[in-house]
Amino acid sequence: MLIANISDFRKDIKSYLDSVVKNFETLIINRGKDSGIVIMSLEEYNALMATNHELSSRKNEQRLDTAIEKLKNKKSFSKDLIEE
Repeated sequence: MLIANISDFRKDIKSYLDSVVKNFETLIINRGKDSGIVIMSLEEYNALMATNHELSSRKNEQRLDTAIEKLKNKKSFSKDLIEE
């Protein structure tokens, strides 16, 4: 994760943006008290949205809850749970 203030970001915007894209960095730009901006690559954003979509599905939520419960109880996974 990179952190910069707005002045440093303005001075070297190309370098910061290149680091975000090439190194999969997340850039936080501080803009004062309790104010800031997060910059990430489009690839990273799309991955985040895909994960969010998967986790927002009720069926996937139930599958995850079932898997967590089985892990807590040290039970094995059935083939149908893995392949659903």
